[in-house]
Amino acid sequence: MIEEILKTYNTTIEGLTNHEAKERLEKYGPNKIQEQESDGLLKLFLSQFADALIFLLIIAAIISYLIGNHLDAVVIVIVVIINSIIGFIQEYRAENAMQELKSLVSKEAHVRREGKTKIIPAEKLTIGDIVLIEEGNKVPADLLLVESYDLTIDESLLTGESEEVRKNADYSNMGNLEEKIRNISSHYQEEELREKIVSMNSNVLSGRGTGVVIAVGMDTTIGKIATMIQEEDEETPLAKKVDKLGKRIGALSIAVCIGVFFIDFFQDYNIIEGFMTAVSLAVAAIPEGLPAVLTLTLALGMQKMAKSNAIVKKLSSVETLGSCTFICTDKTGTLTENRMTVREDFLLDNDKSVLISGLCNNAKYETVDEGEYESLEKDNNRARNSSEEDSKKTENSKEESQLIGNPTDIAAYNFAKGHGFDKLDPEHSYTRLDEIPFDSNRKRMSVIYKKETQNETEYYIFTKGAPELILNLSDRIEKDGNIKEIDSETISKINRKIDEMTNKTLRVIGLSYKQIDEEDYNKIKNSHNDNKIHDIQEELERNLIFTGLLGIMDPPRAEAIDAVASCQKAGIEVVMITGDHKDTATAIAREIGILSKEDCESLSKHVLTGEELDRLNDDEYRNIVEEIKVYARVYPEQKRRIIDILQSKDHIVSMTGDGVNDAPALKKAAIGVAMGSGTEVTKESADMIIQDDNFATIVSSIKEGRTIYDNLKRFLKFQLSTNIGAILTITIGSLLPIPTPFTPIQLLWINIIMDGPPAQSLGLEASEDNIMERPPERGELLDKKTLIKITISGIVMTIGTLSLFIYELGLNSPYGKTKAITMAFTVFVLYQLFNALNYRSKSNVKNKMLIFSLIGTFILQVLVIYVPYLQIIFKTCPIEPFDWILVIILSAIILVTDKIANRLIN
Repeated sequence: MIEEILKTYNTTIEGLTNHEAKERLEKYGPNKIQEQESDGLLKLFLSQFADALIFLLIIAAIISYLIGNHLDAVVIVIVVIINSIIGFIQEYRAENAMQELKSLVSKEAHVRREGKTKIIPAEKLTIGDIVLIEEGNKVPADLLLVESYDLTIDESLLTGESEEVRKNADYSNMGNLEEKIRNISSHYQEEELREKIVSMNSNVLSGRGTGVVIAVGMDTTIGKIATMIQEEDEETPLAKKVDKLGKRIGALSIAVCIGVFFIDFFQDYNIIEGFMTAVSLAVAAIPEGLPAVLTLTLALGMQKMAKSNAIVKKLSSVETLGSCTFICTDKTGTLTENRMTVREDFLLDNDKSVLISGLCNNAKYETVDEGEYESLEKDNNRARNSSEEDSKKTENSKEESQLIGNPTDIAAYNFAKGHGFDKLDPEHSYTRLDEIPFDSNRKRMSVIYKKETQNETEYYIFTKGAPELILNLSDRIEKDGNIKEIDSETISKINRKIDEMTNKTLRVIGLSYKQIDEEDYNKIKNSHNDNKIHDIQEELERNLIFTGLLGIMDPPRAEAIDAVASCQKAGIEVVMITGDHKDTATAIAREIGILSKEDCESLSKHVLTGEELDRLNDDEYRNIVEEIKVYARVYPEQKRRIIDILQSKDHIVSMTGDGVNDAPALKKAAIGVAMGSGTEVTKESADMIIQDDNFATIVSSIKEGRTIYDNLKRFLKFQLSTNIGAILTITIGSLLPIPTPFTPIQLLWINIIMDGPPAQSLGLEASEDNIMERPPERGELLDKKTLIKITISGIVMTIGTLSLFIYELGLNSPYGKTKAITMAFTVFVLYQLFNALNYRSKSNVKNKMLIFSLIGTFILQVLVIYVPYLQIIFKTCPIEPFDWILVIILSAIILVTDKIANRLIN
């Protein structure tokens, strides 16, 4: 078998010759992560101005400056620069992901060439090299194992799964080996082959191995990830909508400007005055306040989310999360606690089972302050070997310690501590002497203890492991303190319980023990270097006393259940994507609520494995993708494919992840969400980081995103209804045999109101009460119903303003047409103030900033009318109390017409 592998890669167990290695290095290239050339900083900054809305704003700033409105021009320029700087910083940060990825790669490798083992720079490895790995090494390239001894690998940097992975070089039961090795890329993700492959950048936890290099550089697993994360980011849905809106408004502004100018020109209106009016109207039509409102609302949203453990790296990501229709989430640590816990037990004898759980264990305390390890063995010996004062000190220090070790051991020890372990041995009379370690062949571990009493010394062996195996090694049971021979009925009962717990996808552990004599212990003690050690161990672990079973599982987060239900109520599909076994994933999905009772009746329609996904072509998969709720045993490229297919069906997809292998999927998703415990590469590739790894935090972020989207729409509806009112008033006024209702400077004042405090305060509205009970926003920023509604508002403003203007012109006021223009100007401004109230959110939380801004704007309007210096600038005159009554009644009508329009349209 091994010979076939070596032959396929044209190498030998003695390694390549130096000449062969040199030739292959030239052919396949260096074993390093290559970074694509990026744009220079200047080019990156200038690219921020290549946007339709930004271009419009720059034109508006130039025109504002030329017509004398310098303040407006300065404000627009500041807004444009701030937005460009924010965009530049975000894109510059995105390039850091590659630097983080490159820093993870091993710098050297132990390689065998020409029969000699040497250390070389890892980048000089090539296909066919024989590489040696052992505990503590970082794997320098993708290797196919040809030798292994008790090899365990930490692949968490790649997969995000924290459990150690056992690897082996046993090919005896693998079918079609030659074909699989020759086409290894096609079979790379098959379970039986993955056990033989160690990937570049993974860490060796224990054991040792020898492997042949099968991929280097950008062809390795991590190299392919590097290629994917260097692809350009796609525009967010919000960016696309704003860009589209900017182009439409730009076209409208130009058309209005030209139309009004020619209307005035053909009516023999003053050309200069007509041009100034047309340009002022065009400037007013451009929503220069949009970027400022967008930045403000998104920034405030970021601050709120940061307080809830959600760190947003890109402003637009806040809104995008609020629009998402699918959340593809990891299981471990996000939906679950990432903490193995005993969830069920079956104990024939409670005290003995608890004692075995606590003593047959390798979990350790790590002192956080000093970084020193304190084993449970020390814990058990402390009372016997230390003074009472020392014991108190150690107990105090334990409060500052954390338990580390194998997840199964930690779960068993926590179970023991929670079930009175300390009370069972208050004198700490058990002293740990020796251990028969767990390995994948034995499927069990045993620990030998000595118990000191006043009269004698007793020796015990405590054993835990695979339940069927522990049961087979036992010939007795202990039940409630009584030991008796095991019978067939008891064996059947225990086996049924094992099956029942296994069907719940619990990891089942069997517990047993027996008392031994000093001679048995000495056999073990004196045989560690003896070839017969395995026989002695086997003999010692026979004729055990069975005491019970533990069912262990990483439990779902309690808050995840409510969070998933909130998403479903909000019309968001939650999909679990995990590297775990199908049954485990299904059980968690069922418990959390991702799979409903109806879904569980037809699991094949809703649960898909990575292998099954590979067998589907894109068309077949596209037909069922919206029905799949659980993906098990998937790998990085498949995560990207899941996102691609969902996006092809116009879904906005959020993806969570923590491992390096998740980085490409996070970058591809509309919003990538990295876990706070994840790798730096993942965090750099993500749009948002969840510091507490909690799915519920994502859901609260969705609520904030929806609020921001709502507020952005409020601003646009308010501003565009004003635009329509102003455009119709000027255009129709130009067609009628009357003067223009507003002067150019008054139009610019109206523009300031539209973009100023009242408009921007709408961006601070609280969440609506039903915000998480409605489907996600999938259409345009402004749909047809909204456009009809704001058009009605604009028409109401036009009719009211022109009617009052014409009425005042006919009164022959001593102020002449100035009085009519002042009345028209004032009623139009008050229309805006009342209209702002139409767009408040349906929330019990009141927006005080909106009220203050409306009062402030009203006071400014009064000053414009009554302050002599401002009267000259704005061409206004004082108005009487009766005039104010008329203006207020007329402008307040928009509150009534808005409610009527809502009823008619809805």
